[in-house]
Amino acid sequence: MTTRATIDKYFERLKGGGGWDECLSDDMVFTSLTSPAKTIPGKASYLQATQRFYASIASAAVRDIIVDGDRACVLTRYTIKPVNGAPSFESDVAEFFTVHDDRITAFTICFDTAPYPR
Repeated sequence: MTTRATIDKYFERLKGGGGWDECLSDDMVFTSLTSPAKTIPGKASYLQATQRFYASIASAAVRDIIVDGDRACVLTRYTIKPVNGAPSFESDVAEFFTVHDDRITAFTICFDTAPYPR
């Protein structure tokens, strides 16, 4: 499977509501470049740290994908419906992936935190 096919599979499953986590390698490293930046090593830790975010995704739209070998940059727009009942909002995100053996091994995101409820 190519890098593009792996990334497409991840987003197709994310939009479809299930199985997207199977696209992640067990030893993946996640980095959020929001302030303060943080890194989370390991799939299990990543899933635990991001479960609230994934539960709040109402929709995800891929706006653009650039692939270079085993790396990809994806510009996405998420519609977020907070689980606390706050109004829905949109969030544009730049997502950077590294893929090996048909699994995402590194995942870095950049986004504006201003629309997110405090």
